[in-house]
Amino acid sequence: MQKCEKSHTAFDAVIFDWAGTTVDYGCFAPVQAFMDAFEEFGIVPTMDEVRAPMGMLKIDHVRTMLQMERLTAEWERIYGRPFTEEDVCQVYQLSEKKILENVPRFTDVKPYVTETVETLRRMGIKIGSTTGYTDEMMEIVAADAATKGYKPDCWFSPDSVDRKGRPNPYMIFRNMQFLGLTDVRRVMKVGDTVSDIREGKNAGLFTVGVIEGSSAMGLSREEFKALSPKEKEERSQQVRQMYMEAGADAVVTDIRGVLEYI
Repeated sequence: MQKCEKSHTAFDAVIFDWAGTTVDYGCFAPVQAFMDAFEEFGIVPTMDEVRAPMGMLKIDHVRTMLQMERLTAEWERIYGRPFTEEDVCQVYQLSEKKILENVPRFTDVKPYVTETVETLRRMGIKIGSTTGYTDEMMEIVAADAATKGYKPDCWFSPDSVDRKGRPNPYMIFRNMQFLGLTDVRRVMKVGDTVSDIREGKNAGLFTVGVIEGSSAMGLSREEFKALSPKEKEERSQQVRQMYMEAGADAVVTDIRGVLEYI
């Protein structure tokens, strides 16, 4: 008699980040918003300064930038005093306005996302999501992404957890509650920033960093394609090292790589 084997997976759910992981190759919507907001206050940040805190709650992102040595000095040079929490709030409010203006232009689903999610679902795996966006931003992004083939079973923003965003684990726990999951060992978190990795590890999840199209890489699809093979390898290795130092359990070239760990 032929023995029938029941297929099984190591995970019950995968929780993806949004910008830079599943949509918006290179994570440019928030980056441009932060650049524009700071420039309106007379400060021109570098791309590295903008991207370093990516994935955090947006007001924490602004505060972290203003605490950077060069930007702190620039603020004091321009305004003749140290920045205050009120200044943080003003820059943040402007950046949020800029993001809301930007996100409708940055909702394209990244390569291989729809196929990978379909494969996961055929395996019985649930799909959740966390994000650094607010509910208002997500209503735009999620609706547009759905028309382009990507719609997770649920998503939760910092608005859902009393504004306690990454690297806190609470958005992940809201996903697990909604999806009816109880074992953090059977949930995978996938993201494209150091904050994503820390969020996943703080929740006790197997956590994966995505290289191509990530905020950590910081390149558009065209810019990445224009690199030589050696340059691609060097940039990818830099991102891989960043994720591993943050505690990632695995690093994949693109989103298809998560299937190797299922």
